[in-house]
Amino acid sequence: MPEKSHPPLALIEAVIPIASLILLVALSYYLFGDRGSSGPNQVALVIATMVAVLVTRRHGHTLEDLGNAAITSVSSGIGAIFILFSVGALIGTWALSGTLTAMIYYGLQLLNPNYFYVTAAAICAVVSFGIGSSWTVVGTIGIGLMGISTNMGLDPAITAAAVISGAYFGDTTSPLSDSANLAAGAANANLYAHIRETVLTSIPALGLALAVFWFFSGAGSFDASAKLAAINDAFHISPALFVPLIIVVGLALFKIPPFTTIFLGALAGGVLAVIIAPDRVLTFADADDSVPRWLGLIKGIWLALASGYVSTSGDLTIDMLATRGGMSSMLDTIWLVITAFAFGGVVEKDGNLSSIDRPDHQGGKINREPYRRTGCRRIGNEHCDCRSISRCRPAGADVQK
Repeated sequence: MPEKSHPPLALIEAVIPIASLILLVALSYYLFGDRGSSGPNQVALVIATMVAVLVTRRHGHTLEDLGNAAITSVSSGIGAIFILFSVGALIGTWALSGTLTAMIYYGLQLLNPNYFYVTAAAICAVVSFGIGSSWTVVGTIGIGLMGISTNMGLDPAITAAAVISGAYFGDTTSPLSDSANLAAGAANANLYAHIRETVLTSIPALGLALAVFWFFSGAGSFDASAKLAAINDAFHISPALFVPLIIVVGLALFKIPPFTTIFLGALAGGVLAVIIAPDRVLTFADADDSVPRWLGLIKGIWLALASGYVSTSGDLTIDMLATRGGMSSMLDTIWLVITAFAFGGVVEKDGNLSSIDRPDHQGGKINREPYRRTGCRRIGNEHCDCRSISRCRPAGADVQK
């Protein structure tokens, strides 16, 4: 049975839901700042969705139709949601095993005091690609680099630019980035295909930034031995900690689906933690004495997968860096994904965006005459039947057969 047709939206009706969303998100940011992503923005999306429902209801759509449209839209993002869950799990076990801190450790060894700006950007790029979080890099390594640059008498503005340039490289190109996963899910695109496309612009941009920072760099001095020793004491750094990363990269090269690849990497991180640092796993699990040791180890991995790892090394910087991850850490992002997809499904049902994209509509009908005339003029034709470009003839040609 063909779907019942509905009259198209007027331009003002099409704009109302979008304008409501913009105003509500702006109000959320004004009232809550960065904390808006932890709930207020999602509430704004829900309210904007209800506004869209009220608008589309006036054009004959039933609540059941609109509900099904929202469900269908959210269903298209289920793959991205599970990938986000697996990313949270991976970060949790990699923090527990020490894989994340190993990236920091070897990254700091790359710091060249003679070319501070360019090495700072490179370190932030490598670490952000490894952990998939630009904000984490800026809030941990970035703060440390800012302090170092001040002690070395370097320009803090250029240092901040180097940190941000490197940090946002991983945010767009890492398969562990929630931004990359969300963008791929929203576009219903393959994650790796999406990353391959973003790499085409991200790598040249990073290369250009590194060239600029190399030009600005100058001689300086910095001793990272104290920080390196603190990290090594807390996590006993060794190349073996990169085994989970190698597994993830290998599975990705074999084009294993993203969820499977990332979750297997998370499990590998948990197994590595049990092998290399079982005491750390047991301490984190905080299991009762009556619980067998092997069950305590399973509990520690389970907790890291579910709610992330909490570092208790005693060093504030290290604890801030290593305390992260878990599926629960992705719930705010997933909540945002669900509400955004629901809103998109409702506004797409009655063609809000297509109505906005056609501001020349008159009384619900598209005025095609400007397009026809433009098409005729572009092919240099004055003797043209504008209902069909294929029927156009050169100016001055005989119109008789």
